[in-house]
Amino acid sequence: MLDPKTGLPPRFLRTPDAARFLGISLRTLEKHRTYGTGPTYRKIGGRVIYALEDLQAWTAIGARKSTTDQTASRVFPARPLTPAERGAR
Repeated sequence: MLDPKTGLPPRFLRTPDAARFLGISLRTLEKHRTYGTGPTYRKIGGRVIYALEDLQAWTAIGARKSTTDQTASRVFPARPLTPAERGAR
């Protein structure tokens, strides 16, 4: 996925491209942003952009080696968090 103008890979993605990169819907990524459960984003003017490193770091939160892996953190769903879930972050 090279930038046709520069020939370099993108460092930042707009919301539709970030959602495609993560394999989730655009609306789900927007909900994550609203509820504060998603990847770190930046606002430049009125545009929302995501750094590739931030998207990869967010997905790494849920990395596991097995279904019984207790050391892995949790990627929360795109909804408001309960007080218990807020404390678990």
